Amino acid sequence: MTENTPPRIGRRAALALFGGAGATALLGGATRPAPSQAAASCILTPEVTEGPYWIANHLTRRNITDGRRGLALRLRLTIVDATTCAAIRNADVEIWHADASGVYSGFGTSAPTQRFLRGHQRSDARGLVIFDTIYPGWYRGRTPHIHIKVHVGGAVVHTGQLFFNDVTSDAVYRTARYEAHGEPDTTNAQDMIYAQAGGAKAQLHLSKRGGGSGYVGSITVGVKR
Repeated sequence: MTENTPPRIGRRAALALFGGAGATALLGGATRPAPSQAAASCILTPEVTEGPYWIANHLTRRNITDGRRGLALRLRLTIVDATTCAAIRNADVEIWHADASGVYSGFGTSAPTQRFLRGHQRSDARGLVIFDTIYPGWYRGRTPHIHIKVHVGGAVVHTGQLFFNDVTSDAVYRTARYEAHGEPDTTNAQDMIYAQAGGAKAQLHLSKRGGGSGYVGSITVGVKR
């Protein structure tokens, strides 16, 4: 399976790129910087295609696995206003991704009614949402990724994709749950959508989960309301 050719880049916001003083926000949730920091911390990058595997759903839930097995991944996504860097409360954050064998729920070998690895969460006062999921599998022609939509006030203000370091993905795909599917056929550098999303700046910041296997992946997403 391959995704459609990406459309022309949209006008709305994509990932907020953090560096220097903003690095703490990436790893631990957003803080509101002083006005002098805003220009350096909140930089808009282009949106990218939602791809052909989005399905409308109203599944508000933190755990989206639906019994799908894989390496545990806890996502910490912080939604901020890209102009002011202020956290956005009650943003409806939606994610979806492939399972360990590269299948999306509702497509391919999945039953049409299945909705595993899909769900919504509302951001708290810090702009934070948390999802418990698994490390996504890969499929032909695409580097490993997670899709995201951000809805504010009933409107979609961001459609994007989140990515992983190639070295980490290679290690994950050698583990028992993933090894039967093999190593991905497309690296980040070979993936056009990865480049459009900002490259390494669109990668989740991964750390090991305390007290068990798996990862915590964190990133701050800046949107323009």
